[in-house]
Amino acid sequence: MGVDTGVDAGGAVDVLVVGAGAAGLALGVDLARRGVRALVVEREGRLFPGSRGKGIQPRTLEVFDDLGVGAAVRAAGGPYPTGMLWKDGKRLGEQKLWDEPDVVEGSPYREPWMLPQWRTQEILHARLTELGGRVAFGRELVGVAQDADGVTAEFATGAPVRARYAVAADGGRSTVRRLLGVGMTGETVDPHPVLVADVRVDGLDRDHWHIFPPAEGEGFLAVCPLAGTEDFQVTAQMPEDVGSAVDLSLEGLRAVVAARSHLDPAQVTEVRWASDFRPRAALADRFREGRVFLVGDAAHVHSPAGGQGLNTSVQDAYNLGWKLAAVLGGGAPESLLDTYEEERLPVAAAMLGLSTRIHRGEARRGAATQQLGLGYRGSSLAVETRTDLADGALRAGDRAPDGDRGGLRLFDAYRGTHWTLLVVGSATPAELPGARTLRIPSYGAYGDGVFLVRPDGYVGWAGDTEEGMAAYAAGVGL
Repeated sequence: MGVDTGVDAGGAVDVLVVGAGAAGLALGVDLARRGVRALVVEREGRLFPGSRGKGIQPRTLEVFDDLGVGAAVRAAGGPYPTGMLWKDGKRLGEQKLWDEPDVVEGSPYREPWMLPQWRTQEILHARLTELGGRVAFGRELVGVAQDADGVTAEFATGAPVRARYAVAADGGRSTVRRLLGVGMTGETVDPHPVLVADVRVDGLDRDHWHIFPPAEGEGFLAVCPLAGTEDFQVTAQMPEDVGSAVDLSLEGLRAVVAARSHLDPAQVTEVRWASDFRPRAALADRFREGRVFLVGDAAHVHSPAGGQGLNTSVQDAYNLGWKLAAVLGGGAPESLLDTYEEERLPVAAAMLGLSTRIHRGEARRGAATQQLGLGYRGSSLAVETRTDLADGALRAGDRAPDGDRGGLRLFDAYRGTHWTLLVVGSATPAELPGARTLRIPSYGAYGDGVFLVRPDGYVGWAGDTEEGMAAYAAGVGL
């Protein structure tokens, strides 16, 4: 992909998104389907070419369904393979890489889906284009200034862009974050650098994630078939004292694979992409600075263990998109945007802790990594008016479960840009202009009551009757 010269002249937009990674593209899609004038700019001349963030968790699969890319994501990827342990050229046996989740009606997905990051971003970019959105490639941001009315972004080449709001989605080394002076507090998760590469390999089946435990003086090696491609992802822990000299060439990859497995160097036939990094956990001091918001790796950097980074990033965008649209549309107060940091910073901190514990072997992949249990009960947007609820009952702030009632799938009713008023069981009928109203029989996942479901699929308000709901709705611009 080359430079999109159609937007190089600059101009004015509602939202400028800096960075065309998964978070930036997901936000672009969400804004485009809401009719918001947004521009995504990317420093590089093309989308990210590597597989790095290859795990799509169940909650993100639900988000992708709502954004209109779920079918494409499922068609392009596949389930995670079972691990296969090797030693001295012999198979030691299969190893489950995560705890099996309980099957419940409340979610259509119970296991992560594998899709190379480059393919996820291609799918999101295609959806953005379909919706009339755009990405300007080859646009390196060098300056950002804001005033009471908006943000002005300056670029290394081309005209500046003026926006009412801007979003930093430009990665862990975020230029926007640095220009804003927002600090980032972190720690080294592992002093050993990690090599990751997309390669072609002969001599290994594609039914398993091949794991070669470390021998004396060496780090681990894992070779995972990438669903939907002919490639394997090689991940290798390198010596702590390697410095900046990780060899990413074909010969370098061959040497690492041959030294740690039974494969011959020549069986690594091609390197399609390679990189190295030092596992780190870091969290931005704040997720908002005036009219600029931080999402994705610009706000939080994870160890890849447990597959939380890309997923948390996409869900940042999903939380922010509807709020920006509501404020820009004039119906919601500007203070609604304060709830982005209020809700997402604690979630990001929790996921950082989980990723670090998994990396260090202190926790396993399982229900927590699926992100289905994450919610916003402590948010000012979560108003629960019922009393004496049982332990485990659905509350305001929780993710609204799926389910099939009378041939109607709830997620089908929630899909789109609207709020949904859900009346369950014996609760008295309720009405709310601006929301889609749905009444279903009693359903244990909810309990009888009245529930106002946000555009991002979380329960905003809950009560036994509609008393107090209208005031809540007015406060969020409904």
